[in-house]
Amino acid sequence: MLMRTDPFREVDRLTRDLFGASGPTGPTGRTGGVPMDAWRTDDAVRVAFDLPGVDPESVDLQVEKDALTVTAERASAVPEGGDPLFAERPTGTFTRRLFLGDALDPDGIEATYDAGVLRVKVPVAERAKPRRIEIGGSGRRAIRS
Repeated sequence: MLMRTDPFREVDRLTRDLFGASGPTGPTGRTGGVPMDAWRTDDAVRVAFDLPGVDPESVDLQVEKDALTVTAERASAVPEGGDPLFAERPTGTFTRRLFLGDALDPDGIEATYDAGVLRVKVPVAERAKPRRIEIGGSGRRAIRS
């Protein structure tokens, strides 16, 4: 049931911190992660990805086997020929990969994008939902497994 994140994300963050790289791409050439929150409800795992300033047309959500990959691109706000005074907002391609546990149903994934937040719902597979099992014998009640 657990969702694991990209194991190299923390290494990338530490490398960027160590070398002082800015923006989504660090010195390793890999793209940086997308901030997210994830939580479980009775019927699904829900994830909210922060993608402020990202054109919805640039957001790509793909599932391959047990991996869910979010890719988005934020263009620079400085127009061509403009002379930036400050350029602190990261631009470029952002990627975040989540590995889906066996208890999730990748075929039922739903996603919406609103106000810079990509919301993804990954349903819990029917086989993984709690169910009652009847126990035979006298005076026994059904118990939850």
